[in-house]
Amino acid sequence: MTASCASVDQELLEAQLPDTPASWTADQAATATPTGDWVAAFQDSALRGLIDEALEHNNNYLATAANLDQARAGARIARADLLPTLGASARSSRNAIVTDPTLSAQVGGGGVNELSGLRAQEIEDRFGLDTDGDGRLDGLDTDNDGVIDADLPNRRLYINNFSLGAQIQWELDVWGRLTDQTRAAYKDAAAAYADLEAARLSLAARVAQAWFALIEARQQRELAERDTEARERNLRVTERRYDRGVSSSLDVRLSRSALGSSQANLALRQRLELEASRALEVLLGRYPAAELEAAATLPSLPELEGAGAPGEILTRRPDLIAAEARMESAGLQARAARKQLLPQLTLTSQISTSGPNLADVIDPERLAGNIAAGLFQPLFQGGRILANSKRARAAAEASLYSYVQTVLTAYQEAENAIAAETLLAAREEALRLAYEEAAAAEELTERRYSSGAATIFNLLDAQTRRISSESAYIQAQQQRVSNRVQLYLAIGGDFLTEERLAALQAETGE
Repeated sequence: MTASCASVDQELLEAQLPDTPASWTADQAATATPTGDWVAAFQDSALRGLIDEALEHNNNYLATAANLDQARAGARIARADLLPTLGASARSSRNAIVTDPTLSAQVGGGGVNELSGLRAQEIEDRFGLDTDGDGRLDGLDTDNDGVIDADLPNRRLYINNFSLGAQIQWELDVWGRLTDQTRAAYKDAAAAYADLEAARLSLAARVAQAWFALIEARQQRELAERDTEARERNLRVTERRYDRGVSSSLDVRLSRSALGSSQANLALRQRLELEASRALEVLLGRYPAAELEAAATLPSLPELEGAGAPGEILTRRPDLIAAEARMESAGLQARAARKQLLPQLTLTSQISTSGPNLADVIDPERLAGNIAAGLFQPLFQGGRILANSKRARAAAEASLYSYVQTVLTAYQEAENAIAAETLLAAREEALRLAYEEAAAAEELTERRYSSGAATIFNLLDAQTRRISSESAYIQAQQQRVSNRVQLYLAIGGDFLTEERLAALQAETGE
């Protein structure tokens, strides 16, 4: 067991996980190290190119890659909570104020008449109306005697203000709650990366199986074509025999019926081949035009090099690595939820300066600041925090059970594929023998029918038996090849892309 995170209930995990045997029960000899490039085992040059194309254009795989970017960004966001936040502000304003000097003169209880007789300098000192500095009230001293003769006009004043400020806030991670949340986010990112690896292996396996299914579909269609041609020949021979009076109308009708059945089967096989081609094209990100042509034959399988030990798939299969990371993340989130019940200590600081001129704003003597610390302890929230803690704990427990179930399913898939490796090989060999004998029997029956020693029933039965056995033999070959792909996927076997293979060959000089 690889999970060692303190957030995981180790006792519960060990109680749920079964004891892992040292070797596979389906084949105790299959414990050798598996191949590091299972694609090469099929010796199919077209297959590697198809897998590379799918990895570049398959939309589900690209979406999984985008999910990884999203998870990594989430981890960086969570980590930012451990650091102080710094904000800055800048502001400028210009306000216009309109003043009425007459009203200003009335503030002391007097009226506009109090301004009569005042000297120009006194008016300037009180209201600033000598704008050109010549000692006379502009537009108000009509006889140039220095005394106001008219009403004072309204005055517009402009006030500028500039300000700068900076704020710092930092929640101290006293109890490790923010650290737990950050670690949980990074575990989620690790799970997303493992998901991408699992998607890579799964896509390669699906492409390989779809490619082999297309080859089988082509072989089945070609077999149906040969069968239809054979039925047409039978019908021509039977009709000639009927014309000579050697065969009865029953023989003719049976031949026509057999031909109709073969033609129907041919139409079915043609449809299945088109569907198989379209299915593979969609995996490759192409338009499903059924234009992809299959190889003529299925690849011959070499002996299985090995499947490793059962316990090794825990560290080799990406889906198990992802499930383990999510289990640890859920445990960390549960621990962080419990710490929400503890006090939160926050430090805040603010610095600001302002003035009517920019020079005043950057003057250090005008800086003003403060620093404060706040302690927040939740007292009553209607049970929300406690319920959230219990929910997170239940989620962590559910994640643990899900991980164990994923491990068991992985063991099951590997054991089934290893067992099927032997059984499918035996089935393929038996069907090969059945096909060869049926083909020989068909040839013998055709000669006997031509000489009149066999009936049409014998001929149709022999042909049907041969077609059925050959079709089953082709299907068995495809099942065995596809199971080998499933086996590599079940044990977490890896493969090389064309780019990586070329790089390795350049390094080794091969």
